Amino acid sequence: MKAAHTRYRVAAYVVGVMLLVLVLIAMPIKYFGDNSLPVQIIGPIHGWLFAIYLVITFDLARRTTWPLTRTLGVMIAGTIPFLSFVVERKVDHWLAVPSTGAQATAQPTASKDEADRAAV
Repeated sequence: MKAAHTRYRVAAYVVGVMLLVLVLIAMPIKYFGDNSLPVQIIGPIHGWLFAIYLVITFDLARRTTWPLTRTLGVMIAGTIPFLSFVVERKVDHWLAVPSTGAQATAQPTASKDEADRAAV
């Protein structure tokens, strides 16, 4: 799961930066500078990276058994400028704090024999 989390973190930052470049640099150049070339270059790159982000996010959600609403919320975060950075920090917190669900079941449990020996 650590590798899936690392892949997600990298993808979230890359998609977030590309979205900011698209929205804050390429789009103003298109509409105020009458030059659509940056959007024609950056737009498709961001689109492909976003598709990869969705796959990586789905993989992480599957491994952590997130509910559908959380999974969709994290996926949608890549479409709103700056939100992917905020949600990435939340995901980092969710995975760091042990809770019920996947985190709790991921911990190894003692077998019945080990519990009996410890009780003696």
